[in-house]
Amino acid sequence: MAVAAALVAGCDGLEPGGSSAGSGPYAAAGRAASPLTNPDGTKPGLGALTSEADKANARKLVDELTAKGRGPKTGYERDKFGYAWMDTADGVPLARNGCDTRNDLLKLHGRDVQFRTGSDCVVVSMDLHDPYTGKDIAWTKAKAAEVQIDHVVPLSYAWQLGAARWDKEKRQRLANDVLNLLPVSGSANSAKRDSGPASWLPPNKEIRCSYAVRFAQVSLKYGLPVTAADKRTMLEQCGG
Repeated sequence: MAVAAALVAGCDGLEPGGSSAGSGPYAAAGRAASPLTNPDGTKPGLGALTSEADKANARKLVDELTAKGRGPKTGYERDKFGYAWMDTADGVPLARNGCDTRNDLLKLHGRDVQFRTGSDCVVVSMDLHDPYTGKDIAWTKAKAAEVQIDHVVPLSYAWQLGAARWDKEKRQRLANDVLNLLPVSGSANSAKRDSGPASWLPPNKEIRCSYAVRFAQVSLKYGLPVTAADKRTMLEQCGG
């Protein structure tokens, strides 16, 4: 995915470095909430699920998903989910707060956030623990594409699994719902593209069960099925 397209399309990178997978200081400082205790996505981070009890609960959640074949991509356009990072997608957290969705996500997940002079919205620098790679990113707006906003359930994937039949308001909610959005390494996001879990998983193995849970949470909230291969992979990541 080209950088310019990513910034506009919203499946918006990372200098290699930082600490080892899953052990960055921001994760250790309690900035990574378990998806099981963060069902609306309004807490920062994506914490690893390590206990057998948590993994059992994760499998129960994934088991609720309906499996279905992935349909054609015919007719898909990003604009059918609204323009990128709109603040007017009613019915999702942080809507209509005077700040676009991308900056809302940077503020929510970042540490030591700095804003443009005179603004309490436009983030110009921050530190981010990227759950997908397990590394820490010192981000500045001058290199905006180093952090991109990932749609956990990609919009094209959703289109092929049923969103093509939704009204535009529901599609706009999916595209701007913090539950379906994570700021991550641009390189990881570009590698993912519109893949489901059977085709792509975060490089950080410690977070894969949590990623499966978040994918399931979004799918269940919006009544989206997943492919049989994706469901099987999600269960496997949580010990199933």
